[in-house]
Amino acid sequence: MKTNSLRAQLLAGLMIPLGAFALVQFSVAYRGAEATSRVVTDQILVASARAIAEHVAVRETGVEAFAPPSALGMFDRGYSDSVYYRIARGDGRLLAGYGDLPTAEAPRRGAQPRFYDATYHGEAVRLVEVMQVVPAGGGAQDVAVVVAETLRGRNAMSRELWLVSAAQQFLLVALACLLAWFALRRVLAPLLQLGRAVRDRGSDDFRPFAVAALQVELDPLVRALNAYMLRLRGQLDAQRRFTANAAHQLRTPLALLRTQASYASRAAGAERADTMQAILATTEQLTRLTNQLLSLARAEPHGLPEKRDVLDMALVTREILEDHGRLAVDGGVDLAFEVLGPEAALVSADPAMLRDLIVNVVDNAVRYTPRGGQVIVTVERRRDASVLRVEDTGAGIPEAQRALVFERFFRLPGREPIGSGLGLAIVKEIAEAHGAQIEMSDRPGGVGLALEISFPAAPTFAVRGSLSGAQLPVGGPSFVQH
Repeated sequence: MKTNSLRAQLLAGLMIPLGAFALVQFSVAYRGAEATSRVVTDQILVASARAIAEHVAVRETGVEAFAPPSALGMFDRGYSDSVYYRIARGDGRLLAGYGDLPTAEAPRRGAQPRFYDATYHGEAVRLVEVMQVVPAGGGAQDVAVVVAETLRGRNAMSRELWLVSAAQQFLLVALACLLAWFALRRVLAPLLQLGRAVRDRGSDDFRPFAVAALQVELDPLVRALNAYMLRLRGQLDAQRRFTANAAHQLRTPLALLRTQASYASRAAGAERADTMQAILATTEQLTRLTNQLLSLARAEPHGLPEKRDVLDMALVTREILEDHGRLAVDGGVDLAFEVLGPEAALVSADPAMLRDLIVNVVDNAVRYTPRGGQVIVTVERRRDASVLRVEDTGAGIPEAQRALVFERFFRLPGREPIGSGLGLAIVKEIAEAHGAQIEMSDRPGGVGLALEISFPAAPTFAVRGSLSGAQLPVGGPSFVQH
């Protein structure tokens, strides 16, 4: 049996206190056996002494005293004990028996038998002294009868009584162990059955385990196991979706890239240069798609970080806009950034995921804004929320289709497929992971769309390099106006 066995530990937890109790019982039983044998021996001694005292009589020739065979036969219990007696007058003169028997050290009090222990002829003995008043010529004569017995029989009786009691205690402990063993097997049967059920489950079977037939103490374990299996299933499903999405989305640009490369290898002159430009564009598209797929994988529930940082969303947004300003320049779009309010728009977020969200929101707005249009990015602290707002002057999104644009690979019908259809899906996943709310509406005062993402605000404190209260108008130094 393993030392770390739950059954062994539970059994030990039951048996150790029971064994300690049994040891106490053994000790009590031993003292009880000694007391019982002492009482029996003392009663025999008193009966023998009184039987001898009854045969003491006063005759004309003097006091006659002797020990009848029945008085000494009481001690014949098969233990070969030695029995001694002494009969003496009240003044100490010996009438019969052994005159050198030890006397009691304490003075006699009362008429009750007096018991005491001593050593006689090198052996421990138990003695009793009984006083008998014998009528003598109109008067009375005191006679003292002392009877002594060695302790071999008494000790043997104590051992026998204790062994009987110890055997009973041992049988009770053994029976308790046996019953506890079967009880533990019955109690642990559901746990063992659960272990077999987990072991026999297939690798793709994530059904929850039933908790109705289990003990209350096992309920948290099974529920935690079911929750873990649910998370594991979510992770595997996310991996399958990511693999399927990647295979589906990468197939077309890779095929196009292969075709363009094959054509470029045969072309010459201007055609070759045009083909190389097309290869470059396809490569950029493929790179962007790969990055979006990785961002989507990070935004899945299984990829959520346990630890987050407190970030100033204005700082993060400005850095992203400065890095991605070239996209607006190439598309002929005015890009403006503004920070409203005196307080820093602080959020508790994973830095990489927050950057992915802002990049995809801005990238989506710039790509779907026609040349000569405008994109305004605003960061603001509002009470308990830090808000990122992006407005564009593009074609907008019909209200009936605003919920669909957050689905993966969805593209608005009738419009040129500019992107991969993953940008807003990534935004949704990251927002939900951080408890943020997304609102989509028409741009106030004109054509276009306004997308607003409200994060739970982190506590306000001094942040180094905060952009709170800064305003960068359209065409400011960090962004180019056309």
